[in-house]
Amino acid sequence: MTLPRRILVVRNDKLGDFTLALPVCELLRRELPGAHVTVLTPEYTREVAELAPGIDDVLIDQGPERAGGSAGELARAIRERGFDASVTLFSTVRVGLALFRARVPLRYAPATKFGQFFHNRRVVQRRSESTQPEYEYNLDLARRLLADCGVTGDTSFTRPVLPLPAELVAERRAALNATYDFDPSARLVMLHSGHGGSANNLSVEQYARLASALRSRDGHAFLCTAGPGEEDAAERLAASIEDARACVYRSAGGLAAFVRTLAAGDLFIGGSTGPLHLAGALDLRTVAFYPRRRTSSPLRWQPLNRDERRLAYAPPEPFDERDLSGIDLDAVAREVSARFLDAAERPA
Repeated sequence: MTLPRRILVVRNDKLGDFTLALPVCELLRRELPGAHVTVLTPEYTREVAELAPGIDDVLIDQGPERAGGSAGELARAIRERGFDASVTLFSTVRVGLALFRARVPLRYAPATKFGQFFHNRRVVQRRSESTQPEYEYNLDLARRLLADCGVTGDTSFTRPVLPLPAELVAERRAALNATYDFDPSARLVMLHSGHGGSANNLSVEQYARLASALRSRDGHAFLCTAGPGEEDAAERLAASIEDARACVYRSAGGLAAFVRTLAAGDLFIGGSTGPLHLAGALDLRTVAFYPRRRTSSPLRWQPLNRDERRLAYAPPEPFDERDLSGIDLDAVAREVSARFLDAAERPA
């Protein structure tokens, strides 16, 4: 098979889902160095796509509700780019029809839902069984394309998926210290109490209790991050934290600025949300809270950081699968402090 020269990777829904698609772009870009990799994504995740070294270009999906977002109009935009192959990580009828009408020769997608019938390279995955991380399901589609191209060898991905220059991170950390009057020698812990979609998260009161129970040898400070509509909760959280400096960061300057802010921290704590997955893509140390449901499990929605940089918690039996009040926050605080905050060396 002739190697594809122009590849479209489709993940056009939420921030966390798109972030977990970045390893696909990195793998395709590395193993097919002559290929041009474009992503189809909504406008609001454009800035993350532009930070990813595995992505050459961004095609904006206007969405079905907006002008220019019909399957026909999307097909025209795709056809104009002359793609040789597409890898659709989340299959919908609209996107499948657009790719079919755009006559993309090789169209890879999971063999699920009605939209699969518009693709000619279908991969059986059974994602609902949640036997591996979401990003591995995504990578399996890229691996199928590579195998069809006769490309063999290492099909893992490089961490961090969103690498930032060390000098840029140091500059951002210094700016945060100056803005919020943080001790430069203290650990900087990011707390994200917001949640999106169906994701569970701790309550503000639980986060405050956890934060107050954390310990570190050299001290620590908290930056309570907040997206649009999450500011009030972040303010209440910062005001409730005892024995440590706590301030609020309002993410009003775009996702690229938010990514740089996350990168300046030593530890991110939050629910299974977009910010958690951005932190994982930066290979930060993360602490995450999940429901016990199979399709929402810590395994399925594992962030992209290395194993040793990741802790995850879910409600134990007999608590309801979505009842995060069943998590022993004192035990969490002890483990987080020992693993990530109270080490002899500053977290890298």
